Amino acid sequence: MNKFTLSVVAIMAMSTLASAGGDIAPVEPVAEVIAPVVDSGFYVGIAYSAVNVSSDYEGIQNINDSWTGEYEEDYDAIMLQAGYKINKYFAVEGRYWESAGDAEWSNEGSGTYNSGPGTWKESGTYSDAEFTAWGIYVKPMYPVTEAVDIYALLGYGNNTLSYDGVDEFDENGFQWGLGASYDFTDNLSLFVDYVQMHTDETSSTNSTGGRNGSAWTGDITSDDTIYTLNFGVTYKL
Repeated sequence: MNKFTLSVVAIMAMSTLASAGGDIAPVEPVAEVIAPVVDSGFYVGIAYSAVNVSSDYEGIQNINDSWTGEYEEDYDAIMLQAGYKINKYFAVEGRYWESAGDAEWSNEGSGTYNSGPGTWKESGTYSDAEFTAWGIYVKPMYPVTEAVDIYALLGYGNNTLSYDGVDEFDENGFQWGLGASYDFTDNLSLFVDYVQMHTDETSSTNSTGGRNGSAWTGDITSDDTIYTLNFGVTYKL
C-alpha cells in the first residue's frame, strides 16, 4: 500500500511538470539605477583677500636730478562671490571686495641730485583709506581629479581707492586670474586664487613748483598694479 501511494504521488508530480512544459523560469537580475551626478547650478562664497596696490616709478627733474622707487599699499579685505556653474568646464561669476581695517603703506627708492646720490625708505598706516572693487568673469575650468579643479577668470571690473571719503582712484578695465579649488563635500569647496585687478603705465610732465623755490620741469613715469590673493570657501546651492 505504501509503495502504491508513493508511486501515485510521483506520477502526479511528473504530470504537473509535464503540464508546465517541464521548464523552470530563470531568475531575472535586478538592475540598480544610479542617478547621475548633476555638476551644475548656483553657488555662493566668501573669502579673505590680501590686496596689494603698487607703483614702480621713475623721474627726471632739471636734467641732473633723477630717481626710481616703489610705493605700495596693502589692505585686508573681504570678498563675496556668486556664480552659476553651467557644466564641469565652464561657469560665470561675480565678485565684490571691500577693505577692512587700516592700510599699510611703504615708499622706498634712490636718486641722484645736484648734491649727490641719496636713498629713502619710509612706511606708515592709513586709517582713513578704503579699497572697494567688483568684477564679472567667465570661468573656464579643468577637473584634474574628481575633487580638484584648476580654473581661470577673465572679465571686467572696477577698482576704487578713497582717502578721507574722497575717491582718488576710480578705474574700470580688464581683469584676469588663476586659481584652484578642492571639493571636500558635495556642496562645500575650498579655493585659492590670484586676480590681477588693474595694470597701467602712466607718464606726466610737471612744469610748476620748484625745489628751494626755483622752477623745474619733471617727467615722471610709473607702472601701476593692483592684485588680490583670495582664500575662501564656496557653497553649492
